[in-house]
Amino acid sequence: MAAALLALQSVEFAHPGMTAPLFTALTVQFPSGWTGIVGPNGAGKTTLLKVATGELTAQSGQVQSQGLALYVAQRTDEAPEFFEDFIWAPDATVLKARLRVGEDWPERWSTLSHGERKRAQIAVALWREPAVLALDEPSNHIDTEARRLLLLALHEFHGIGLLVSHDRALLDELCGQCLLIDPPDAVLRPGGVTEAMAQQDNDEQAARSANDALRRTETRLQAEAQRRRVIADQKSAAARGSKQIKIPAHDHDGRAQRNLAKMSGKDAYAGKMVAQMNQRAGKVATQRSEIAVKKRYETGIWVDGASYMPRDFLLRLPAGQLALGGERHLRYPDLEIGGTSRIALTGANGLGKSTLIRHLLTHLQLPVEKLVTVPQEISAEDSRALLETVKRLPNDERGRVMTTISRLGSRPARLLESALPSPGEVRKLLLAIGIVRGPHLIVMDEPTNHMDLPGILCLEEALADCPCALLLVSHDEAFLGKITETEWQLTRDDTCNTLLRIAG
Repeated sequence: MAAALLALQSVEFAHPGMTAPLFTALTVQFPSGWTGIVGPNGAGKTTLLKVATGELTAQSGQVQSQGLALYVAQRTDEAPEFFEDFIWAPDATVLKARLRVGEDWPERWSTLSHGERKRAQIAVALWREPAVLALDEPSNHIDTEARRLLLLALHEFHGIGLLVSHDRALLDELCGQCLLIDPPDAVLRPGGVTEAMAQQDNDEQAARSANDALRRTETRLQAEAQRRRVIADQKSAAARGSKQIKIPAHDHDGRAQRNLAKMSGKDAYAGKMVAQMNQRAGKVATQRSEIAVKKRYETGIWVDGASYMPRDFLLRLPAGQLALGGERHLRYPDLEIGGTSRIALTGANGLGKSTLIRHLLTHLQLPVEKLVTVPQEISAEDSRALLETVKRLPNDERGRVMTTISRLGSRPARLLESALPSPGEVRKLLLAIGIVRGPHLIVMDEPTNHMDLPGILCLEEALADCPCALLLVSHDEAFLGKITETEWQLTRDDTCNTLLRIAG
């Protein structure tokens, strides 16, 4: 493996059409081992990976790198470069076995699950032995067993690894440090994501506390300056009145003149104290301006303006079976989805979860505008078209969609400026458009894929309070456990067919 070096010096980058850059004067040197890249959707995590590996060129600054640098994309539309070479390479045998990559996968790429495609992407990248490896959401789509295999493989990578992931456990297990991005800032902190974000929260709380204390001091100084200004004005008025006093002829000692001099002196002293108070308040204001206090946005996606009227039943489907290819079939019992059902569809990759979802969608008993579907993957072309659709919405509806986007942790203005929204932002857009129209059913295939960590927490909270029916397909047991009540579990039987069992 080539010597590993990756350093960014004063890097600035903005996509065309952006009013402000994603990064300004970004300087960071990445050590060997894995570094987590963490931030909200749209903050520039993918952009940073592409700049670091040479797929994008920064407008200013330098990127120093030695050896092969590879970027592995979130999307799995296309087979990875050198895939066939990898399949037949003698030195790829161990990786193929470790990540369970089939030799016939290049010919049947279009029929592979997204989880299988993701394993293939990563296997080829590791086989090429890069000095710098940038992985964008490597655990998307993969089931529990595949995730275990992936973790073992990534532990054995000894170059410089950059890891963008919504998987908190993966970031904690692999990463020795995390780069926390919140444009235009990016801060490298030690530890996995839990430790790094805890330190960030502590620093932000300390900054807020310091800012609050300085604000109170500034307010007190301004109030004192105003009080003294009133006193000075009163004394000035008194002095002007004293100037009208005539000195009696018999007042040989000039008592009135001396009184006037005393009052004039007090007037000057009061004015001096006002200036001192203003000066001190100004210094405190300068100190406050040097403290960076991050704005935190309201969460919760059930915004006003939509009507939620759940129906009694959205689906009644008699028992049957579906063809899965070859001799394999998926057998299912009678299925029902009620107006407030909360269903988790689980099972290993390749058992037919997506096939079952497609079949269910054709048998639903509800208007199409009352259905929200968020698939595993959305093509780049469809993502661009979706964003253009949002831009053309009536002002009030677009406003409610953007409010929902904000409450899921993304910045609406930055999203509307982009030419191609990130996969996480596209999922938020699909969900937001459906929600403001008052859905009867939300169907999400791998809902946490591509989502940023703050977005996942917002999504958990929002779906837990969802007033309509839910059907969620996921390998994330903790996520499902907080939201769903019934499990539809796919398992393989002795004949390699799939059975659907219902529990809950």
